[in-house]
Amino acid sequence: MDKLRRVLSGQEDNEELGLTAQVLDTSSLSYSTRVKWFIICFASGILCSILGTALLFLPNGIKLFAVFYTLGNISALASTCFLMGPLKQLKRMFDPTRLIATCVMLLCLILTLCAVFWWQKKVLAILFCILQFLAMTWYSISYIPFARDAVMKCFTTCLS
Repeated sequence: MDKLRRVLSGQEDNEELGLTAQVLDTSSLSYSTRVKWFIICFASGILCSILGTALLFLPNGIKLFAVFYTLGNISALASTCFLMGPLKQLKRMFDPTRLIATCVMLLCLILTLCAVFWWQKKVLAILFCILQFLAMTWYSISYIPFARDAVMKCFTTCLS
């Protein structure tokens, strides 16, 4: 009880602050541990997305599809927290270069679930899943230098 009182009053000692910083900074984990957890989260994200797609063809499978596909994208997004750390991940997600893609992606994650559970609109849920995919792709390629420029040039060349 005394420890809780110290933490809540802001009187925790430096050792506790150091432990909190280590938890929030993945550099406290070994490189192999970070890579292993990245692979586990990313693979589970892919598995959830594939499972959701397979469940789409069941009767009333649209709800399962939306949930598993959204969980898959969240898991894939969370996997990078193991590589760079959660705080650094959040800072990079909301950089000016990624801000729009991040907001669209997070909004589509929420709207997908709203469309399937509250609004009961299957076509809208599928549309939001497609937008999830596009936003996640645009967000992901923002980490590759000049990749967005290359994609834009490719599309403008194909369309003209």
